[in-house]
Amino acid sequence: MRTVRRPGAVSRRAAAAPGAFRGPARRLRHRRDRGQVSIEFLGFLPILLVVALAVVQLGLAAYTVQQAGTGARAAARTASMDRADRETDPRSAGRAAMSGWVADRATISVSEGGDAVSATARVTIPSIIPGVDDFGSASRSATMPRPADAGAQGAAAASTYEGALPR
Repeated sequence: MRTVRRPGAVSRRAAAAPGAFRGPARRLRHRRDRGQVSIEFLGFLPILLVVALAVVQLGLAAYTVQQAGTGARAAARTASMDRADRETDPRSAGRAAMSGWVADRATISVSEGGDAVSATARVTIPSIIPGVDDFGSASRSATMPRPADAGAQGAAAASTYEGALPR
């Protein structure tokens, strides 16, 4: 024989279970749980913000290191040219190759000697984390060979290159 239950009716098993809620008590339990997820999210929100700031700070430090390398290469490339061919100072060329706000924090040193030129760019890493002012500095170096003399370079290039002569 089949029994048909009315909507909202509680089975005997559920009625006999300890701690079973019926009627208004069941609705009261759901009402008390309202907003629980919001409170848990508010408790977790500071942790999320700290992690996000740390990720952005790490990206900013990596960008600063990359810009220091770019500035060092540009300064070394300019310093390796003949003095008559240089349009700018190697330090100015290194700063011009970097982003504006990074170039303001950069110090570029060039050492010329022998058949190679070396340039070092040191940039202070900016901080976006409140209360932390110093993340140190990023330093990158680059070395470029200096041509022996203009005539020898042109002759060597003409003998190995099969196209038009270089200008």
